[in-house]
Amino acid sequence: MFLVGILSWWYGEGWQARIKIIKERLASSADYFSIGLLITTLFAPFRQISAGSVEGLLADQVRAFVDKLISRFIGAIVRSAILIAGLVMMFLQTVFGGLEIAIWPLIPLFPVIGLIMMVIGWVPQWTV
Repeated sequence: MFLVGILSWWYGEGWQARIKIIKERLASSADYFSIGLLITTLFAPFRQISAGSVEGLLADQVRAFVDKLISRFIGAIVRSAILIAGLVMMFLQTVFGGLEIAIWPLIPLFPVIGLIMMVIGWVPQWTV
């Protein structure tokens, strides 16, 4: 009865809980890297507090325009790097999460396979 309860949980609620954990991990990574915010503010000025309009001489306006342009360029580079790092991390989490879900039903069989290997006398080649 105990074994049946464990196996029914493993192939039912346990599997669903594992999928939920993987989804939460992906959502947490998307939140940590602020993927949505980085995409919407990709070309916003980078850490420039006074990004408003500048009035005065033409030289001051041109200087402010160039400052904003450089700030936007730096912001785009930094945000793109963080965005790429976040997407790579989420891709790796998706791949390993998929492997985890695929291997999950096989894990209860590992002790049985090990017992069979022990009984037939199989020894891994690296230990001989």
